[in-house]
Amino acid sequence: MKQARRLGVVGGMILLLVVVSWHIALPQEDPLVIFAVVTKVSKDKKQVMAQVSTGGPATEAPLVPTDPILDNLIWKKLEVCHSLRVEAWKNQEGYRIVSVKVLDAGMLPMALQSIAGDCLIKKALEFAPLVD
Repeated sequence: MKQARRLGVVGGMILLLVVVSWHIALPQEDPLVIFAVVTKVSKDKKQVMAQVSTGGPATEAPLVPTDPILDNLIWKKLEVCHSLRVEAWKNQEGYRIVSVKVLDAGMLPMALQSIAGDCLIKKALEFAPLVD
């Protein structure tokens, strides 16, 4: 009886190890390609808020960079109103970024072009009094 119980425990542990190793070995799915217009940048740039489109209407979501992206020159120079093409995984924090490119606002999907335009106009009006 004890030997059967031991075999059951050992068999269960082997099954658990196989399932865990199989789960770890699965390839992670490809990241989503999203477009974004930055609306708010934190001082440390470890998270930015953006209007994001994955092909449908725009929604506000946080963009969280991975460590290589934090060291990227694009990310270091990131400002409000920048238009981005991003590859990222969606998680509970927002979008975890693995690749980022700056775009011209005209290259954004239509859902984001008006948001980018409004943002740039507001930014220009903030600087207009300083031009005199």
